[in-house]
Amino acid sequence: MKKIRFMAAAAAAAMAMTFAACGGASEQTAPEDTAAPAEGAETVGESAAEGTDDSLQKVKDSGKLILGLDATFEPMGYTNENDEIVGFDIDVAEEVCARMGVELVKEPIDWDTKEQDLAVGRIDCIWNGMSINPSRAEQMNLSDPYMKNAMVFVVPASSEVASMSDLTGKNIAVQNGSSAQEILEASELCTSETPVTVTAMATNVEALQQLELGLVDAVFLDSVVANYQITSAGKDYKVLPDGLEEEEYAIGFRKEDQALRDEVQKILCEMKADGKLGEISTKWFGSDITTVEAAQ
Repeated sequence: MKKIRFMAAAAAAAMAMTFAACGGASEQTAPEDTAAPAEGAETVGESAAEGTDDSLQKVKDSGKLILGLDATFEPMGYTNENDEIVGFDIDVAEEVCARMGVELVKEPIDWDTKEQDLAVGRIDCIWNGMSINPSRAEQMNLSDPYMKNAMVFVVPASSEVASMSDLTGKNIAVQNGSSAQEILEASELCTSETPVTVTAMATNVEALQQLELGLVDAVFLDSVVANYQITSAGKDYKVLPDGLEEEEYAIGFRKEDQALRDEVQKILCEMKADGKLGEISTKWFGSDITTVEAAQ
């Protein structure tokens, strides 16, 4: 849902500087605080400089990790028919929290304002099939990528549309505020002589509903979602053979929350090594499609 991958080499190099290998911390340079802080207040820069990042300790002291998600991104994190928030990301986060000794709190958010919710402390992380892109890498402290994904077009199985070139002039639905929307609007499909119409919906679920009702010709979304809908939910869709870009998913933390980010990353690497991550992936996708590096 959510989503753009670095395509330029320069962007990839910049991202590599942000990510740390399993068990190691990524180097962060805190910005210089030029404004005078309130009396008794500690700035982010001061905290980092003094080595007093207490983000992990705060989570442990509170006994809970608050995970932000939009709760509609099946199968990563969504609300099921029993009004329970479930999904691949949720199962992984539950295991991470169990190993940290804290409770997982699932907090539905508006995806359009996720960065603000994280910045003001409403949530501790964004963990919901969130794609890596330059803007998110700049605003957040991202984990290492944990899964690859591709952005694809889905059409009804009966559609005469057979490839991306057949979409010229068609109506394509996307999730509003998603990287899918950004990618599509920047693509040649929107700049051709007969551009497509982009219909932004609040969620991928609503976009797919529009497709089933015949109100749009295609939906542009994550292959993880598309394939799950076809294989697990039994939807009568087909995925076009050509799409627009591949991407990777990561977890987003506040820039200054390095200790919390590194602890979660360390546990993910341990889960990869002991097979638990693969077990959860197989439950949802039929095999281990995660890309986490196993702890040594």
